Amino acid sequence: MTIKPVHLDLNKEKGLTVAWNDGTESFFSIIHLRKLSPSADAKQLREEIASNPLTVLPASAISDGTPLTALGAEMVGNYAIRISFSDGHDTGIYSWRYLR
Repeated sequence: MTIKPVHLDLNKEKGLTVAWNDGTESFFSIIHLRKLSPSADAKQLREEIASNPLTVLPASAISDGTPLTALGAEMVGNYAIRISFSDGHDTGIYSWRYLR
């Protein structure tokens, strides 16, 4: 059986809940999704952190102190979801395989 989502619920302040066709459910917080974005720039940052633990991390909040939130999401074909974040990041494509 190919594992794929049967229901997606994005709470813009809390996170993404995914109900899978095998009966399991996963929850990913907004901050977790943003930090582990599969985008090229996020991957580069994770590689920098791995090679230098003193790497300066980007703030997890917008400069005015507003907490990080999701602005929205869109399906990418039948294989992924793209989430737009309040810090302007919107290039990460989260495949079902990546989320699982």
